[in-house]
Amino acid sequence: MKNIQPGELPALALAYIGDAVYELAVRSHLVNSGISRVNRLHDEAVKFVQAKAQARLLRELEGILTQEETAVIRRGRNAKSPHTPRSAGVIDYRQSTAFECLIGYLYLKGDKDRLDEILSLALEIGRGT
Repeated sequence: MKNIQPGELPALALAYIGDAVYELAVRSHLVNSGISRVNRLHDEAVKFVQAKAQARLLRELEGILTQEETAVIRRGRNAKSPHTPRSAGVIDYRQSTAFECLIGYLYLKGDKDRLDEILSLALEIGRGT
């Protein structure tokens, strides 16, 4: 596999990876919490991964982000996506893209400790949704 420099990737590519990483973290968290019915797993996962929830997560996390992470967030928020889902407003969608961009960046950078810290906080905040 090619050595990827996450800072050189387009923001939407980082968000694409971040979406997958966050989805896996949410699904693992839900299965580990003892939920076994697939319909319930899906319903609970949606509460974590919908744009509105991710936008709220980002607002909650902003106070603990480094300057580097804030720059990644800005790139993600300013990325021009070709569409906006019907279930989200433009602001929430851009904020959720920024959150996913951060997750993708940390994952590709290989900063497992910081990624785990952010994901743990996100899952904790998400439980309050």
